[in-house]
Amino acid sequence: MPKLKTRKAAAKRFRATGTGKIMRRKAFKNHLLEHKTRKKKNNLSKMAVVDERDAENVRLMLPYL
Repeated sequence: MPKLKTRKAAAKRFRATGTGKIMRRKAFKNHLLEHKTRKKKNNLSKMAVVDERDAENVRLMLPYL
């Protein structure tokens, strides 16, 4: 059986926790930051759990996660 290939774009965007949940970065923190409050920017810096409905697709892209 051949090895499965990892989607490298997904590998750069997602990480697994010790319990197997998949973590992602939040959107809206690249540019246009001047008018956003410090509280909002700090909250956007935190990692978020991938929704369970999307997690299956992410796992297919990352077979060795």
